[in-house]
Amino acid sequence: MDKGLLEAMTLAALQGGSIARDYFRPGAKTTARIDSKEGGSPVTEADHAVDAFLTEALRSALPQAGWLSEETIDDPQRLTRDLVFIVDPIDGTRAFMSGDARWAVSIALVEQGRPVAGIIHLPALEKTFVATRNGGAFLNDQPITASTRPGLAGGIIAGPAQMLRDLATSGMDFQVEPRIPSLAYRIARVAEGSLDAGLASTNACDWDIAAADIILQEAGGGLFNPEGLPPIYNRPVTRHGLLGAAPGQLKNELTAILRQSLERAQG
Repeated sequence: MDKGLLEAMTLAALQGGSIARDYFRPGAKTTARIDSKEGGSPVTEADHAVDAFLTEALRSALPQAGWLSEETIDDPQRLTRDLVFIVDPIDGTRAFMSGDARWAVSIALVEQGRPVAGIIHLPALEKTFVATRNGGAFLNDQPITASTRPGLAGGIIAGPAQMLRDLATSGMDFQVEPRIPSLAYRIARVAEGSLDAGLASTNACDWDIAAADIILQEAGGGLFNPEGLPPIYNRPVTRHGLLGAAPGQLKNELTAILRQSLERAQG
């Protein structure tokens, strides 16, 4: 991947994070105006400000790329493009609103349905994850790798409460990580090795996971569905089903758990 483009993407994430941080108050309610989107989920003026900045910065860096963002009206023209930026201006908006530092600016570049570059920037934690296809994964410019644990038993797992309860009923002994409000950060934690696995319930969207996907891949792990297949991005429907994130050696074990959880939900 072109070094200049990666630098432009990373700079955009850092600058976008700076815009959002102006509205963030650690441990207190944001100063940003809060509205509700269709369906009732919250959105703040900070989400829109970051989205507007990223739209201009990233499209200037790669004009031929399509665009998909949580806070931009979807343009079907993206489906005709081989390259597409997939963006979440603030992943973890509720955390951002309440003063929880675990929110992120997430940027991915996807080529023919799979991510080739990703940046997850957490301004309030001063953490920046970066990865490119075949270029490795980094946290604050230091290489990261996923856990080398041989099995999930005894490992640290994060995910939705119901999925963790389903896992507990299997009799497996594991440690539960307290809820991580940003899904992108949850997956990045698997990439850095501080989590042994991460779970995502149905309805994660492209912008929640695309950047984290390439970061985890390059750290020696993978994001996959109950069939063991990776997500495909930039489709007409941007939502996904159950997903698991794990180091490569734990893929089969976690895939089996996802299938069991899916069967319980359908049963």
